[in-house]
Amino acid sequence: MISESEQPETALKKTLGPVSLTALGVGLVIGSGIFTVIGTAIGGNPAKIADWKGSPILDLILHHGAVAGRPGAGPALALSLVLVAVVCAFTGLCYAELASMIPIAGSAYTYTYATLGELVAWVIGWDLILEYAFANMSVSVGFAAHVVDLLDWLGIRMDPKWLSPAFLPQGLQDLAGKDIFTPGWHAGFDIPAFLIVFFITVVLVLGIRESSRTNNIMVLIKVAAILAFVLFGLGFIHPANYHPFSPNGFSGILAGGSIIFFTYIGFDAVSTASEECRNPKRDVPIGIIATLIVCTILYMGVALVLTGMVPWSTVVGDGAPIVNALKRLSLEPGGQRLHLVRLFVLIGALLGMISSILVGQYGQARIWYAMSRDRLLPSAFSRVHSRFRTPAFSTIVAGILVAIPAGLFDVGSLAEMSNIGTLFAFVLVSIGVLVLRRKDPSRRRGFSVPGGPVIPVLSILFSLLLMAGLPAITWVRFFVWLTIGLFVYFFYSRKRSEFAQ
Repeated sequence: MISESEQPETALKKTLGPVSLTALGVGLVIGSGIFTVIGTAIGGNPAKIADWKGSPILDLILHHGAVAGRPGAGPALALSLVLVAVVCAFTGLCYAELASMIPIAGSAYTYTYATLGELVAWVIGWDLILEYAFANMSVSVGFAAHVVDLLDWLGIRMDPKWLSPAFLPQGLQDLAGKDIFTPGWHAGFDIPAFLIVFFITVVLVLGIRESSRTNNIMVLIKVAAILAFVLFGLGFIHPANYHPFSPNGFSGILAGGSIIFFTYIGFDAVSTASEECRNPKRDVPIGIIATLIVCTILYMGVALVLTGMVPWSTVVGDGAPIVNALKRLSLEPGGQRLHLVRLFVLIGALLGMISSILVGQYGQARIWYAMSRDRLLPSAFSRVHSRFRTPAFSTIVAGILVAIPAGLFDVGSLAEMSNIGTLFAFVLVSIGVLVLRRKDPSRRRGFSVPGGPVIPVLSILFSLLLMAGLPAITWVRFFVWLTIGLFVYFFYSRKRSEFAQ
């Protein structure tokens, strides 16, 4: 596999170092959830009647029946993030070991291909396509919500039907709680979400060096915006908002961690870029571990300040919870100084989500590229542009398939599908570490997970626990997607793969 990746006609440029890799990971992790999905993780997805489809799997088991929607973590999202950080620490170490041994584009797909065989690799590759696509759709919708806030700050009014998804399961309300759209479908399309994916697709076709430099700048700005929110927000914390700290108990903590977990797909993006690293055996582990440390600190700071500034229940269904919290407080006595802070956070959020979508689209195209190089997808997906040396066709198709749904669906529905795909990928990567240690123990490892099999096993168990916090309907959709993938594999990919003969 390593030899094939070095052939001139399919080789990718090796331009990335540890700083750029860490910026890729941070760019995706703190852009995709900290400005958007953190609201639905805190507030949950409440429903008026109990329904098995919206009930987390763990609640169906423990309560022997359906509950009314997905519970929110409330201020206890800080504890959810600790749980997520533990899982990501375990899984990130597993990623680092495999990436140091197999420095090839494709991340979890490639590792599974090398350790568990073609069929399981196809399953995880098909899963990663789902994971990246829905994560990017979710962030694109969040980006559009922040564009609406920017227009509001500038005093520009536009028809909301062109600034929100066509399908809104909870409807759309203004800050006063008045209905703009009732729940369900409406005649409209989220144009900003569509346009940002189109723009990023063009940037990625031009080349990873240019994309990486652009991402590094945007990451610095959005980290500064997050720190500004935390520092200014400390003065507006009301301790009463922390009571009750965990309004829905462990069920809410688990559900909050499960819904926000997809943001940590940044680990996968770092390892996806290993084929374009100058020294992958050293740089990829550094990039993964540094991403984990930076992002966990930032997430916990934002969660504690946000839930201290406004009651946790007010962020239910909010696609821009941070800037809307600043807007509410800026209208109160003494809150005028937050007006400019809100603008700075808005700009940081917009740039943050742009960098998040950029890294996500980059990773998705490389997954398709790797699967095509193994002859599991049509050869067009592994074709490298003669001038830019990027997988242009994969990048363009990925852009089309993300941009259109981003204009149609809301952030919560999209995030849940990405979460289950991310966690499933983490499970298989951890299994891959155990398998490769048994099958090929003598191969040199630039980085080894300490503690023998303990950490990979804990990674598997914790990932399955978080999967149990997702709604039952998400599991059903996930298995439907995998069933379609198996149909494609047995009737197309298996017949033309490199092992077909």
